[in-house]
Amino acid sequence: MRASRLLSLLLLLQTRGRMTAPELSAELEVSVRTVYRDVEALSAAGVPVYADRGPAGGYRLLDGYRTKLNGLSREEASSLFLAGLPGPAAELGLAEVAATAELKLLAALPPEPRSHAARMRERFHLDVPGWYRAGDDVPFLAEVSGAVWDQRVLRLRYRRWGPQDVERTVHPYGLVLKGGSWYLAAACGESVRTYRVSRIIDVEVLDERFDRQEDFDLVAFWREFSAEFAARMYTADAVVRLAPDAVGLFRYTFGDVAEDALREGVPGDDGWTRLTLPIESLRHARWQLLRLGALVEVLEPSELRDMMAEAAADLSAMYGSRPATG
Repeated sequence: MRASRLLSLLLLLQTRGRMTAPELSAELEVSVRTVYRDVEALSAAGVPVYADRGPAGGYRLLDGYRTKLNGLSREEASSLFLAGLPGPAAELGLAEVAATAELKLLAALPPEPRSHAARMRERFHLDVPGWYRAGDDVPFLAEVSGAVWDQRVLRLRYRRWGPQDVERTVHPYGLVLKGGSWYLAAACGESVRTYRVSRIIDVEVLDERFDRQEDFDLVAFWREFSAEFAARMYTADAVVRLAPDAVGLFRYTFGDVAEDALREGVPGDDGWTRLTLPIESLRHARWQLLRLGALVEVLEPSELRDMMAEAAADLSAMYGSRPATG
């Protein structure tokens, strides 16, 4: 355990430069006293680690020092190949760079981890988009990602859900790949908003640079945005009865929402389950519930029940009153 921690401390100093004992303590999840002992152990082992005194002080490595340790276990090396995501790398214009990096990593590994990593690449593959849909067409992704990296202002023409396209001048903070779709997190005015990259109609990368908000955390922003999006999306509830052999199709149709609803559902004596289902709108709920046919019955709200009955009557009229035409 200590050998692993010493290696982590060494790599932290190598990648981040000067760090204080409290900073190292927080990263390694040990006490400051333990950091002092570990630094002494590294120094005794010949690692040129020095302490700078004063308000801006901390520990650092001798300028130019780089560890020759590979440091990757068999499992760590394998995980890098599993996370390669060649499709998204290609969309970002990094396919050749990613392939070259993979070859260099394989060449640098000792024989046993190299063999394990190669087997991982041969036997596991990540395909990001969901079934029955391809990834988004993102012709401007390379320009957007370049602006994110170089902190250059973007001028976008963007297709919203509404009837009119809009123009926006934004500060691009980061890109997120979600279910095969790329999203841009960008500051527009005083707020940070999200833009689906596939809806960008045109883009201009300006010469002007911008300063990122120092406290902006892309992972935290996306987590909060996702939670707020789900809360905004489900604006009402429907009460339904679900047939016992419809559970699989219900899960497939409604995803995570189905799991929560089934968990709180109340089975009846006839085997059907009464449950409360969050819905986006009456129209969208009708479209989704019709996929289950007679395996689901809407109890509430009455408007949705009437819409289902009307759809069933239309289908009955279509299929029962006349032969197929055309």
